[in-house]
Amino acid sequence: MDISVIIPAYNEAESLPELSAWIARVMQEGGFSYEVLFVDDGSTDGTWDAVQALAADDPHVHGLRFRRNYGKSAALYCGFERAQGEVVFTMDADLQDSPDELPAMYRMITEEGYDLVSGWKQKRKDNALTKNLPSKLYNATARCITGIKLHDMNCGLKAYRNEVVKNIEVYGEMHRYIPYLAKNAGYTKIGEKPVQHARRKYGKSKFGMSRFVNGFLDLQTLSFLTRFGKDPMHFFGYSGLLMFFVGFVMTVWIIVDKLVRQAHGLKFRAVTDQPLFYLALVAVILGVILFLAGFIGEMVARSSADRNHYNISDEL
Repeated sequence: MDISVIIPAYNEAESLPELSAWIARVMQEGGFSYEVLFVDDGSTDGTWDAVQALAADDPHVHGLRFRRNYGKSAALYCGFERAQGEVVFTMDADLQDSPDELPAMYRMITEEGYDLVSGWKQKRKDNALTKNLPSKLYNATARCITGIKLHDMNCGLKAYRNEVVKNIEVYGEMHRYIPYLAKNAGYTKIGEKPVQHARRKYGKSKFGMSRFVNGFLDLQTLSFLTRFGKDPMHFFGYSGLLMFFVGFVMTVWIIVDKLVRQAHGLKFRAVTDQPLFYLALVAVILGVILFLAGFIGEMVARSSADRNHYNISDEL
């Protein structure tokens, strides 16, 4: 099979028939063998009824229904598990992503050797204040932290080599950072393609301003786990030792200073009367706590089931 198209849908009943017909036309014109998997993410409207009707009329269409809303990452994870196509596409169900982009992105994967191709909505049709500006700030931050030079990392329209989606785990809200997950799994040939972006035709957006704050926090989490997930002692241990050393030196300096002044008959303050002494004690205690946190984290990491999981690209 050439292509799998994974489409998470949450209360998008009105757009699905038009989207399915659009994909079918593009696939038939290109002569592709394909499948379309709609993942109903716990919709409360007629989304599942629409998926059932489409699947009954078209053998290329399949559906998966969650009992409740789990989020886009969960929908993609389950879709990736079931995808059989040589190239796997993801796209949103709201008709803002154009299926006409699929053939060109397919060729970038199969002919140009990319592992992943991300869409780039150069001319967004969203509100400039609530989406465009925050999106630019978010993507600039993501480029800085991940080192992946994509203009629109969170674009829903992406193409993947099948091997990529089988070797990454999407969870929580990490669907925003799939290129980073792929890079960390060893799939480093990541490209982008400018794509068309349309205004929402039906319903309303499911995302608010909070997603940008959440996205930034998720990025920090992912960056930390990537660097120190398997070696937590490298962060907590060094931090704890540094904190302990600073506190210990401050404590010794305060005590020695008091003894020297006392020996020379100079005016001095009791050690316990000095605020700096208590700050030094806090630093020592925090240092010990951080070091113990690193030690416990190291024990957890070493007992992890995937501690020796490695992606092997070739074997002779």
